[in-house]
Amino acid sequence: MQRVQQIKKLGRQAQKGFTLIELMIVVAIIGILAAIAIPQYQDYTARAQMARAVGEMGAYKTAFEDRINSGQPPALLADIGFVISNLYADPTLPTTAQMATGAFTWAATIGGAGKSASPAVSGAVITWSRDNAGTWSCRTTAPAASTGWKNTYAPASCPI
Repeated sequence: MQRVQQIKKLGRQAQKGFTLIELMIVVAIIGILAAIAIPQYQDYTARAQMARAVGEMGAYKTAFEDRINSGQPPALLADIGFVISNLYADPTLPTTAQMATGAFTWAATIGGAGKSASPAVSGAVITWSRDNAGTWSCRTTAPAASTGWKNTYAPASCPI
C-alpha cells in the first residue's frame, strides 16, 4: 500500500508543466496558421475596400441623374452631396458641357496622401461612366505601379 502511494506521489511531481518539445510544437502550429491567415486577411481587406469605394461612388448616380433632369449641372462636389472618403481622392466633377450631353465619367483614384487604403489597391482607379441614353457602367483600372494588385480585388460589378 505504501509503495502505491509513493508511485502516485512521483507521478504528481513529474507532471508540473509542458515539456520543451510540446511548447515547440504549439509555436510551430501557431506559426503555420499565421502564415496562412495573414495573407488571406490582407486579400479580404483589399477586396472589401474596393467594393466599398465602388459602392460609395455609385451612390452618387442618383444625385447626378437628379441634376441632369432638373437642368442644373453640379458646380461643386457639395451639390451632389459628396462626402469625403478616407479611401480615395476627391473625384473631379464632369464639366457643364459634358453634363449637357449626358455622357460623362466620374472617377476616383484609391489611396494617396492621407488616405487609409491598403497598399495592394492604392493607385487603382474606379470609373463610373454614363452614356447619352442614361446607362451607367463601371470599370476598374489596375494601379500602374506594382503594389501587389490582384485582378480579383476588382468587384464583379466593376470589372477590370
